[in-house]
Amino acid sequence: MGKALQERPLLRKFAIWASLISNILIVFTGAVVRLTGSGLGCPTWPKCTADSLVTVQAQGIHGVIEFTNRLLTFVLVIVAVLTVWVFRKVRWARVLTWALLAGIPAQAVVGGVSVWTKLNPWIVGCHFVLSVALIATATVLAWRFYAPKLDLASKASNVLAWLIVGFGLLAILVGVIVTGAGPHAGDAQAPRNGLNLEVWQHYHSYPAYITLGLVLSQLVLVRNNTGLLRGYSLLLAVLLVQAVIGVAQARLGVPALLVGVHVLLAATLASLLTAQRLAVKTR
Repeated sequence: MGKALQERPLLRKFAIWASLISNILIVFTGAVVRLTGSGLGCPTWPKCTADSLVTVQAQGIHGVIEFTNRLLTFVLVIVAVLTVWVFRKVRWARVLTWALLAGIPAQAVVGGVSVWTKLNPWIVGCHFVLSVALIATATVLAWRFYAPKLDLASKASNVLAWLIVGFGLLAILVGVIVTGAGPHAGDAQAPRNGLNLEVWQHYHSYPAYITLGLVLSQLVLVRNNTGLLRGYSLLLAVLLVQAVIGVAQARLGVPALLVGVHVLLAATLASLLTAQRLAVKTR
């Protein structure tokens, strides 16, 4: 660890984990806004209403939920600024930390556009995709900081790691499209993308099951590599839970509670998929 990286190690650890966790949790709170029908609780942006920066009594509980989610953006700003500051002397970390900071206003703008377009599902989907990019960036920062020493893997494992990333992200992206076809639009008047929900649920499951199969194959290859075995076991566990929840959603008519858990796990998977790719090293 270089001299610059040895400065304020506890503060840097706090900044790293706060950045990763907050970017995952903001996805969940955004899902809560949508699942409670509060997406237009503040019907305009950047103000909450045409005449008020904050929510007003007329907006009811939906206004409170939506405005609270907007306030969480400031928490992300504080965390991102702290992360930039504590890593300012670490050359390799500058691009990552500034990317995390730049992503916050970008998210705010996309969120504002989604409100202006009355929760257009494609814009809302872009909101989630940008969060996935920020979660991956925070994961890379954490991995580079801790720099865990793992045994080298085979070339076959290296190929599988890329395939797991590819099909895992594809499953997440198709899941975003499925969300746009589903019943939880965020507001009763919000448009849907017009796609057949049942058909696209199947399209979503195909890359998900392929990812699951690839992870099982990877576990066989890394069975003698303790560090990788633990990481892929965790990834497998999350994938299995996600698969069970996905099937339950389809069978039970997409209940809001299961959707919320599914979204939270999808955000977590974005981090785990990134980490497994970083963990596999060859000569």
